[in-house]
Amino acid sequence: MNRYLILSLLAAFILTGCFPQVRLFTDAADPFQEFTIEGDGKGKLALIRVQGLITDQPEERFIRSVPSVVQDTVSQLALAEADPAVKGVLLVVDTPGGTVTASDILYHEILRFKERSGKKVVVSMVNMATSGGYFISLPADKIVAHPSTITGSVGVIFMRPKINGLMDKIGVSVEVDKSGEAKDIGSPFKPGTPEEKAFFQNIVDEMALDFYAKVQTHRKLTAEAMNEVKTAAVFLPGKAKALGLIDEIGYLDQTTAIAKTVAGLENNARVVVYRREYYANDSYYNNSASQEGMKVPQLINVSIAGRSSIPAGFYYLCALFSAE
Repeated sequence: MNRYLILSLLAAFILTGCFPQVRLFTDAADPFQEFTIEGDGKGKLALIRVQGLITDQPEERFIRSVPSVVQDTVSQLALAEADPAVKGVLLVVDTPGGTVTASDILYHEILRFKERSGKKVVVSMVNMATSGGYFISLPADKIVAHPSTITGSVGVIFMRPKINGLMDKIGVSVEVDKSGEAKDIGSPFKPGTPEEKAFFQNIVDEMALDFYAKVQTHRKLTAEAMNEVKTAAVFLPGKAKALGLIDEIGYLDQTTAIAKTVAGLENNARVVVYRREYYANDSYYNNSASQEGMKVPQLINVSIAGRSSIPAGFYYLCALFSAE
């Protein structure tokens, strides 16, 4: 009898157009909610993750798109700023870097968050915090790296595809009419010239000078250390600390305790995260904002930063790493 009643109700819903909405996944429009993962004190430390390629573009996935790293990070910083109980932010950085502009946006937003709120920021570097990942860490009051973190790669890279050789082989060409001599500079359809290479190198050098200046402003390196950093090499934490790029080496729980001290919080202060979904037995090692999760950077892969292709452009990016 119950079976027939359920089928009748279902048919009525369908015929009247009142079929209930079924959502299989959380949506980017869903608001962040605060969840406590540790502590029961009055003050709060907000744990915010920056993970994957730093970009201001949403990532397209099989069924839906997910917000960009910039959007998610800035949204969570706004929540932490608006809450008077939040005295500091623990920024967990796990990224090979990203575009120059997106990295600079996050650097600026973190700096403004500190200036407006007076709240402290401590960075915990995990798998990697290279190039743009290091760039966004610079405003922190203290930088702590996991014992196996890879960091550094301070510099700029300009990547652009070239397919003119393939086109010559298959007998295809592109005819261009242009308004100025430099209008098609860097075109993938023609070989580069020494003049073009010098042009782009000047841009890369100017962007790199800004990166170096910010490193020096925040870290006060010696001239010898700065010269080594300018090679864009990557470093393990021991070397990074010796150069002055980081302050301490420790695991995430140790960095959490450091962040509480820097923020003037008691040991039992609450550690909160902003997620779109509830997780049973949640912890600060959970790197997901939703059930679908996020990709974790890995060493040396075929793609760059988890993408089968990457647009031409200027990047604060360690090109040997990916986020697939």
